[in-house]
Amino acid sequence: MAGESWMTHSVHTKGFDSFDVSSYHEGGTEMIAALRAGGCEVTYMPSHIAADAFPFERAAIDAFDVVILSDIGTNTLLMPDRTFARSQPSPNRLELIRDFVEGGGGFLMVGGYLTFQGIQAKANYKNSPVEAVMPVILEAGDDRREQPAGVGVDIVDPAHPIVAGLTDWPHFLGYNRAALRPDAHLVASCCGDPFIAVREVGKGRSAIFASDCGPHWGPPAFVDWAGYGPLWNNIAAWLAGPDAAA
Repeated sequence: MAGESWMTHSVHTKGFDSFDVSSYHEGGTEMIAALRAGGCEVTYMPSHIAADAFPFERAAIDAFDVVILSDIGTNTLLMPDRTFARSQPSPNRLELIRDFVEGGGGFLMVGGYLTFQGIQAKANYKNSPVEAVMPVILEAGDDRREQPAGVGVDIVDPAHPIVAGLTDWPHFLGYNRAALRPDAHLVASCCGDPFIAVREVGKGRSAIFASDCGPHWGPPAFVDWAGYGPLWNNIAAWLAGPDAAA
């Protein structure tokens, strides 16, 4: 799992005087804990670590069953330090993810301000090799759909192993819009847009979860929901395929 980390730098002004405060945050803690509690072995790379530590070679990425990107833009994967700062060529890791999926791997993209297209389209996955294996076609611009009053999820295929038996879904405060591909399968929708969708790609599988894995779009009621852990483990198991799930 790569992404779900950020730094905040703020200026506090008190009359004549001001001072700076910096803080570090990780947003995938609950999801990672849920996966590990369900028996998954998770290697987590915060965004600033993934920039140079995310696999560059096929042998390295093939060590995993599933790759998850959550709130991490294409620039972080396309421009490691050796390329951006030292002008040295490096493998295109978006192409690597595509090849990993087509060769039998599983891939999940979780929504957020820096996945899909994201805020001001800065995530920039449109027309990328990663989009080519996703179950949805991305919009060209900012694809956020903010729902501050909360919006429910409609389960389209209640028998699908990802959502089977999961009830009393909480409301969400937003998600990323996209269009379902003709060869993809819609598991759940929100306001008529794909919310959970899956796709068979070559020998592998891909899926999207269009909202956050936790706050802010995924409110505390989502993290505290009885179905939270089973949902992520069901997604991971489906993506990994029957052999890994067993």
